[in-house]
Amino acid sequence: MTQFSRRRFLNTAMVGAASVGVALGSSRTTLAQAESPRGLTIRGAEFLLDGEPFRILSGAFHYFRTHPEDWRDRLLRMRAMGLNTVETYVAWNFHQPYERTAPDFTGWRDVAAFVRTADETGLKVIVRPGPYICAEWDFGGLPAWLLKDKDAPLRRSHPKYERAVDAWFAELLPRLVDLQATRGGPIIALQVENEYGSYDDDHAHLEHLRDTMREQGVDSLLFCSNGATQEMLQNGSLPDLLSTINFAGDPTGPFAELRTFQPDKPVFCTEFWDGWFDHWGERHHTTDPAQTAADVAKILEAGASINFYMAVGGTNFGWHTGANLSGNVYQPTVTSYDYDAPISESGELTEKFHKVREVLAAYTTLPDTPLPATPHRMPAQRVAVRESAPLMDALDALSRTPVQRTDPVHMEALGQSYGLIHYRTRVRGPLGIKGLTVTGLGDRALVFGDGKRIGTLDRNQPDHSVDFTVADASSTLDLLVAPTGRVNFGKDFNDPKGISGKVLLDDEELHDWEIRRLPLDDLSAVEFGTGDIPNGPVFHRAWVHVDIPADGFLAFPGWDKGMVWLNGFALGRYWSLGPQVTLYAPSHLWRTGRNAIVVLEMERTGDRIEVRSAPDIGEAATFS
Repeated sequence: MTQFSRRRFLNTAMVGAASVGVALGSSRTTLAQAESPRGLTIRGAEFLLDGEPFRILSGAFHYFRTHPEDWRDRLLRMRAMGLNTVETYVAWNFHQPYERTAPDFTGWRDVAAFVRTADETGLKVIVRPGPYICAEWDFGGLPAWLLKDKDAPLRRSHPKYERAVDAWFAELLPRLVDLQATRGGPIIALQVENEYGSYDDDHAHLEHLRDTMREQGVDSLLFCSNGATQEMLQNGSLPDLLSTINFAGDPTGPFAELRTFQPDKPVFCTEFWDGWFDHWGERHHTTDPAQTAADVAKILEAGASINFYMAVGGTNFGWHTGANLSGNVYQPTVTSYDYDAPISESGELTEKFHKVREVLAAYTTLPDTPLPATPHRMPAQRVAVRESAPLMDALDALSRTPVQRTDPVHMEALGQSYGLIHYRTRVRGPLGIKGLTVTGLGDRALVFGDGKRIGTLDRNQPDHSVDFTVADASSTLDLLVAPTGRVNFGKDFNDPKGISGKVLLDDEELHDWEIRRLPLDDLSAVEFGTGDIPNGPVFHRAWVHVDIPADGFLAFPGWDKGMVWLNGFALGRYWSLGPQVTLYAPSHLWRTGRNAIVVLEMERTGDRIEVRSAPDIGEAATFS
């Protein structure tokens, strides 16, 4: 038997063993265990859990979008809604933002602790480990360092990509295998890839992921989830794995599609979209609670299982917002991932929670405990801004080792994942007015001539140019590039940041660049001063006194676009385009007494920061 044939034989045998819940590779497996399987299995059109009929009533909750001190609180709220399972993605880039550092599974990134906490609250767990997750998360959860080569192979059966994925799974999966229901833990199922039918039809890629998961000890039920069309199901599924579907609204059509494709297995909606996400410049998406509850009732009346996407809203803290492309139009996602979920970004039990709970009560026994109260909120206050530090004056302090390159390169090629990136060159003169343009811009560049702001370039305006003149023998040209999230969905997925193309004066290409990486993960070197408040790009600092830490919501009236840190923690981006007005600041980030808020404003500075006691994520527009 050849090595290839032997591996295929073993994989087939392992898949067969897993389908009846037998632990793979275990010499302790007995005949009695095989006859009474543990874990989630399939019998005809129904699920069995440890041999008994089981309907999955699940909700999505992303551990990386909620402060870990609030995990238990949100899980208890899910249980109070009537759910018996929690589903989560695993965001690779959250654990390993840099290639040469080992993945981090401590603190906020301790996904195994999240699973154990779910178990303690009475919830089973579905894990969707990717490696690609979409999720409106930067680069769909893939680490930015995969884009060191801007044309790198992604999400397909290419040795370079597979080596990176295999190394990641070798770190992640061993932390989860002993938490599987087949071994007495809460994890009942895992997903292979994510909505692959919307991206490609490389079944060899899916097979490699399946085989890698099995080889790492995953013996639970595996599934592939896709959009509810025959093409997506065919492209994104494997015949030996359960196929599931994702949709919003009435389930009749989607369920008919799934039953046509897979007539002999349980019907499971792995993403019932009970809300939607927002891009900057849009209105806030909402769905009608009564209609949502009515659609849920139809799903359950059909005998199907359900996973609410989302059950718990969250936050794209830091630089982790994703983006979409509509044609060639770049659409960055807002910081809030409230998603109009039944349990809001800040833990509020919404009208949708109560409507859905009423429906679930007919299909399950609700916990006999009082509903959790709304988390404590900060009292409102206004804070004056009196300290500032121009970013361009702080370049040396923030990046002491500039890189020299003949041509500009994107930030991932320099080992940088997040933050800003700065490019500087000298332009010989004298020159009359020339049009400055940039190709391969990700995503927005502030342009300076001899230290003076002279314009802005944006990837959504590729034909726009900035007038640049050299009056003397030479001038300094600076480009400060601010990314606003890597594309997380679609086939145009390679989305490097900074400059991956050329900088041109009319048709002449500029060379000899000094490049500064500005990850902005440590602002301690920034020296703040008092006096007049300049416009951006400028760091500003304000101090907030807190008697008792509680959830707060920061607003920036009169400001335009920037990034916020609370006591050194990166809360995320704000933008006057809306719809989001306030940034959620969980109670665990505040301190009793003095708290530092640092704002990097790129354009126009306001005169105050507001701490509000309620969120404002925008004027609603019904989504259907």
